[in-house]
Amino acid sequence: MQSVKLGLIGVGGIGRLHLKHALMLNNAEVVAVADTNKNALAQAKELGVKNTYSDYSELLKNPYVDAVLIAVPTHLHLQVARDAAEAKKHVLLEKPIAVTVEEAKEVIAAAQRNSVKLMMGYPMRFNRGFLKLKEDLVNGLLGEVENAHATYICAGPFVHRADGHSPAPVPDWWFNTKLTGGGVLMDLGCHMINLLRMLFGEVTDVRGQFGHRYRMDFEDSAICLMRFTSGTLAAVNVGWYSQDYMLRVDMLGTVSSVSVTHVPPPTLPAMYQMLTSGVSSFSKPFFDELKYFADCLRNDIAPSPTGLDGLRDVEAIIQAYKNTIEI
Repeated sequence: MQSVKLGLIGVGGIGRLHLKHALMLNNAEVVAVADTNKNALAQAKELGVKNTYSDYSELLKNPYVDAVLIAVPTHLHLQVARDAAEAKKHVLLEKPIAVTVEEAKEVIAAAQRNSVKLMMGYPMRFNRGFLKLKEDLVNGLLGEVENAHATYICAGPFVHRADGHSPAPVPDWWFNTKLTGGGVLMDLGCHMINLLRMLFGEVTDVRGQFGHRYRMDFEDSAICLMRFTSGTLAAVNVGWYSQDYMLRVDMLGTVSSVSVTHVPPPTLPAMYQMLTSGVSSFSKPFFDELKYFADCLRNDIAPSPTGLDGLRDVEAIIQAYKNTIEI
């Protein structure tokens, strides 16, 4: 496969970022986009995408599409990923893999049944700081990590407009746990759990404590204690309660301790990065993730993180919901 022909299903929010990066790839070509929003399709056409569809099933019929990037609401993941697999398209699926463990297993089964590659969208696995952290762990530079803290705090769906005077509108599905699978732990927690699993192995035990600042049916903050096969005890702290942004991992080892953050750079450095390379340091992991996926398809290599990784993350989250710590 010389150049991967990509189709994007869902170009609202994170999908727009993926489209922008996909158009910059030298190992792939965006040949089609699907979305139910007419404005999103019009914007894709302005960027040079020739084939746009209001029905993703029409995109899947396009014989020139080798693979699809799926960035639709979580409750649609199973249906769209299964349809893509049955159309013999390789799949890069945004996290979380599905609403439930059962649906996650069905997504994996569909990919296996149709012999297509399935990769989960976890860009923090492509952050250079976290990759260096993994390398240092393997080389023993930290010794044995006694405990770790993983923090991801932001506004979530409750982000304010640029003028700061009113919140941005939020789609109804955000407020229905049957459609999301949970609150902030499912949304942001899966990122941190997946990252910690890359560092420390599988989750052997988990306990959760949940906050409801906005008095919704789902949690808007969560703190989970997790034990991993490496023996490390980690605290995962996630929340939607701050207009500030913090994504950070702290590791306390017997030889050395280290902290790695992933936060937006100041305005001027970000502008310079965009002008010189087209990608800021903040969004570089998303770009590298897409490039890696395309390279895997070109070289017939199974990409990672896998569908099984997505399943293990959801299993840990469901266990946290069940094993609640009351304080």
